[in-house]
Amino acid sequence: MSYYSDTPSVDDELESLGWYHFDLSRHAAEALLLSNGKDGSYLLRNSHEGPGSFALSVRAKDSVKHFHVTRKSSGYAFGFNEFASLQDFVSHFANQPLLGSETGTLIVLKCPYPWRVEEPSIYESVRVHTAMQTGRTESDLVANAPSFGTKEGYLVKLGAVVKNWKQRWFTLNRNELKYFKDKMFDEPIRTIDLTACSAVQFDYSKDRVNCFCLVFPERTFYLCAKSGVEADEWIKIIRWKLSQIRKGR
Repeated sequence: MSYYSDTPSVDDELESLGWYHFDLSRHAAEALLLSNGKDGSYLLRNSHEGPGSFALSVRAKDSVKHFHVTRKSSGYAFGFNEFASLQDFVSHFANQPLLGSETGTLIVLKCPYPWRVEEPSIYESVRVHTAMQTGRTESDLVANAPSFGTKEGYLVKLGAVVKNWKQRWFTLNRNELKYFKDKMFDEPIRTIDLTACSAVQFDYSKDRVNCFCLVFPERTFYLCAKSGVEADEWIKIIRWKLSQIRKGR
């Protein structure tokens, strides 16, 4: 499976950069770095803001941060620095610079994520291959995994003991839903293992709008989003996660 669209025409020096990923989307960059990268892995890709605009995507523990890089007539601008050439820009990254974001996150840029990754030549032999006669057609083959299975954002959560509502920063990655005191905190308050979740659905039992719940054997988590659309996105992606978990059992 390829995450990439057709490679655009770029300057030879940019095209020669092994960690320049052309038109890789924001969500695909997050999927690559979270699935295959490590803390401090980074890549450069085109920004949706137009020619000469790029994004540096960096893995910071269990999330991915994105930063602007701009190509000017005098070179490349990144953060507080300007670099006369791409080689100067690359040399800067070879020194593993420390990067601070507006949220207070500190990231050491350790290793570039390569555009071309060698795939081992190991393949399974087909032993069984037959059609199941389900009546499905090619129009049923719709990819519906939202955003490669990752999501983050603020939700308001109902406390388990003290029944008050508090805003928390949530991240969803693989089969784990984590929530933090706020976005700039590195350590989660709690990690929720979705493999034990039996259902996720809109909830109307609380005096709150845009509320949904996650049902577990020992507890039900009540969460509220800022809009109905946002709540629906969380429900859909978690439901997709649960379907994948059940398929794997």
